[in-house]
Amino acid sequence: MYCIILCGGSGTRLWPLSRKNFPKPFLKLYSDKSLIQETFERMSGAVAKENIYVVTDEDNFFNVFNQVKEIFSDFKKEQIIIEPMSRDTTPAIMLAVKYLEDKIGIDKDAPIIEVHSDHYIGDKATYQSFVKKALAELGDNIGLIGIKPTKPDTELGYIEKGEKENSYYRVIAFKEKPDVETAEKFLTTGRYVWNAGMYMFNVKTFRVELQICDSEMYAFYDNSYDAFVKNFASLPKIAIDYVLAERSKKVVMFEGDFDWSDIGSFDILSEIASEDENVNTKHLTFGSQNVYVNSMNNRLVVTVGVDDINVVENNDVILVQKKGKSAEIKNVVEYLKEHKYKEVEHNVMGYRPWGMYEVLVDNDNHKVKSHELMAACQAEDKDGESFNDDIDGER
Repeated sequence: MYCIILCGGSGTRLWPLSRKNFPKPFLKLYSDKSLIQETFERMSGAVAKENIYVVTDEDNFFNVFNQVKEIFSDFKKEQIIIEPMSRDTTPAIMLAVKYLEDKIGIDKDAPIIEVHSDHYIGDKATYQSFVKKALAELGDNIGLIGIKPTKPDTELGYIEKGEKENSYYRVIAFKEKPDVETAEKFLTTGRYVWNAGMYMFNVKTFRVELQICDSEMYAFYDNSYDAFVKNFASLPKIAIDYVLAERSKKVVMFEGDFDWSDIGSFDILSEIASEDENVNTKHLTFGSQNVYVNSMNNRLVVTVGVDDINVVENNDVILVQKKGKSAEIKNVVEYLKEHKYKEVEHNVMGYRPWGMYEVLVDNDNHKVKSHELMAACQAEDKDGESFNDDIDGER
């Protein structure tokens, strides 16, 4: 069994915490581990750690390597697959499968699960048992994980389930994000589940179905790995849902119920935090209701007489957001980009090949950083070169 973790995306709706140089997979948002660490650790309960591979871009190579190394000391750089550029999920998954097939030489019948690095799973043990069972019973199908809905959500896609066969359902149709009335109908009928975007397949089935469903994509795939990477920019930018899920006759759905969320906004994080039994003693409320506070510096935050807001702060930005307005954060980010605010891209936290740093002061005439060297990295880059000079250059 193998696992592919897609670790990309800018996480715009989680600004100011998620930024270009340190996006959301590397943030500690609901525990003492980052999202990529949570994902790797969770998947290691279903798949051997040495069989877990992460797809990311060149800029985030050391973010991935250093953070996973913190929780799995034997993590190898060869377990990181560099995506030349962002081309949506179809090219990213094709890249990973091609890497496993050509570079690693895995058994073409070995089951693979693809997951995202920004999901929350509340019941980890149930999820891990579910994944192992699903992979064992997948056969030559393209498998999807559907989540039993708990509310009429309008921000998620849905899967209409058909007849049950063994432990999975045949898929009748995929539904885009519905309006409130439609989402309520979906919930009432019991025939629809949330599409979690987690795919399962083996190399042999992936090859065959890709050739049947999209001959153009298959023509790119049916080359050597190096040739595929070289031509990566020419690949159409398209999601795997449209290439395989909606076209293949081999698609099945395994229905799960293990407290799942796609962490795409502070509203979602607020829901996760409300389930946490630990009381945030650094957030005091007086005459306030439904207030979510996220302080990266663990500052005391006091709210008085305000309702239905999210308060987020780090070293250089404070965001006060009305709940339900998550989509509008993208407009804020676009404004900051247009007017060249440095806060739009550069986070106060970051990783270099030698370890982690935090910006303590950033003024026009000076910058002060705190460095934490990573012994696990052995002060080497991907090619084995020393980064001692780079450390000096950062001071």
